[in-house]
Amino acid sequence: MEIRNIAIIAHVDHGKTALTDAILKQTGAASEGTSMDSNALELERGITIYAKNAAVEYKGTKINIVDTPGHADFGSEVERVLRSIDSVLLVVDAQEGPMPQTRFVLKKSLELGLKPIVVLNKIDKPAANPARSEEQVLELFLELGASDEQSDFPVMYSIGREGIAIKNLTDEKKDLTPLLDLILEKVPPANLNADAEAPLMLQPFNLAYDNFMGRLAVGRIYAGTVRPNQNVFIKKPDGEVRAGRTTKVFTFKGLDRVETTEAKAGDIALIAGLPDIYIGETVTTDEGAAPLPAIAVDEPTIALNFLVNNSPFAGKEGKYVTSRQIRDRLMKELEVNVGLKIDFGSAELFRVSGRGELHIAVLLENMRREGYELQVSQPQVIIREEGGVKLEPFEEVIIDTPSEFQGAIIEKLGTRAFVLQNLTQHGNIVRLTLEGPTRGLLGYKNMFIIDTKGEGILSSRVLGFKPYAGEIKKRQVGSMISMATGKALGYSLWYLQDRGQLYIKPATEVYEGMVIGNTSKGEEMQANPTKGKNQSNVRSSGMDEALTLVPIFDLTIERGMEIMTDDEYLEITPKSVRLRKQYLTETERAKARR
Repeated sequence: MEIRNIAIIAHVDHGKTALTDAILKQTGAASEGTSMDSNALELERGITIYAKNAAVEYKGTKINIVDTPGHADFGSEVERVLRSIDSVLLVVDAQEGPMPQTRFVLKKSLELGLKPIVVLNKIDKPAANPARSEEQVLELFLELGASDEQSDFPVMYSIGREGIAIKNLTDEKKDLTPLLDLILEKVPPANLNADAEAPLMLQPFNLAYDNFMGRLAVGRIYAGTVRPNQNVFIKKPDGEVRAGRTTKVFTFKGLDRVETTEAKAGDIALIAGLPDIYIGETVTTDEGAAPLPAIAVDEPTIALNFLVNNSPFAGKEGKYVTSRQIRDRLMKELEVNVGLKIDFGSAELFRVSGRGELHIAVLLENMRREGYELQVSQPQVIIREEGGVKLEPFEEVIIDTPSEFQGAIIEKLGTRAFVLQNLTQHGNIVRLTLEGPTRGLLGYKNMFIIDTKGEGILSSRVLGFKPYAGEIKKRQVGSMISMATGKALGYSLWYLQDRGQLYIKPATEVYEGMVIGNTSKGEEMQANPTKGKNQSNVRSSGMDEALTLVPIFDLTIERGMEIMTDDEYLEITPKSVRLRKQYLTETERAKARR
């Protein structure tokens, strides 16, 4: 059977997963209502976080499909997948056109010499303009230095949600057959020139974990055949060799993995039995073979500390609270999360570096759901020094917003060292392109939602390291700190809400040193949220006015990471997210300031 290997790449929300789900449904590989986004967090947020495999059969050909994430924070997931496939479906929203992440994923695939197939999705949107989007995609190809062959890409128009693809806009809209036929026509068969009789050459591009079989490697077989109970050699890119033995081999069928007695060259297989296998290593049966080229992953851009929770409420809600348990969990995360780097230098504190706030927030959210309790410090960007020059990560930000909000956005980002590069207008919507340091973007997203009344769209991508942009003054508000421990009362919160924005509701348990809100004037303020109304036996008129509380600013992990200052910790437990000062009492804080 012929095999075709493709990946689906796109900017977040342009319809990769919907298109993959429609392909699975049409080929009968998955039933109605099943989706590639299987993780609970993915379903809640409506985004893809982990790259996933599926396989469909169409006209006697097996098509392996890898669905990839669209967020820049999960770029490491995309990068390594592209090495193992032969073509990409580049999905572009016919209304929005190419976005920052489209550029990121396309650049990676062009560098690897892949020939993309462009799918202009969502052509049923009222403001869709397929002709303009196609032109913008061509411009992007040329700008990224595509070869003549790559720039002559085939185009398909689709409505992924309805499972429709057409070659020309005037064609009848039936199903995805035209797209599947195009894949068979344009993607080279993976097992055409691969020799199944040669020594095995397999390279993992993803890892999975199974409670019974341990670590599993998902890899592309470049040559040879892999079988269960086969003796193999594992080679690191630097040439170091160790021996191993496979126990089970699986291939993909639909969304499921199916155990098999052998998987041949060209296919994508899942192997059990190699407990210390890592992404980018080469699995071979020939000890003398040269290792396959290494898979490079982009460097992390932000870092923060993970610490044991030592607040007065520590250990009340979590199941795993010790530093050893947190260390073990982070070690396990490193096995599958390639974009993450962790320094285990100290026993009490782990320095975790990642690709962005969302990358770290997803890890923390998964940990708290598993019963872990910990606290984290404020995220800081990673600053490097090269040749005596201080460098920091820079990002390109693309914002689509109604034109009346552009002034506020340019002004706010201007104070955060962002420079406007380009401004285009389509009707009432303005597209701003800005460049600036990642530092300036930390903590801005919330402000952006308020400034654009929720109508703006912001997306960003890391450009790389550039010279340090100087001091940035970001925070205009101060912290409101509880000076007592107990239950917060509506009566005292009613008086405090005039001074700033509250983070807690009545009846929330608070402790001394916990941050219960912010102050609009910008200085720190001590407050007692547990104070009740003085009771006296004299009734006077005007004493019983109705208490109306303003809705609070609900703390989530991401929001907490955005608003915290460098002398605060974010305490994360399975049930609560609290903000606290590192030093809980006023005397300790005064001593630390000295």
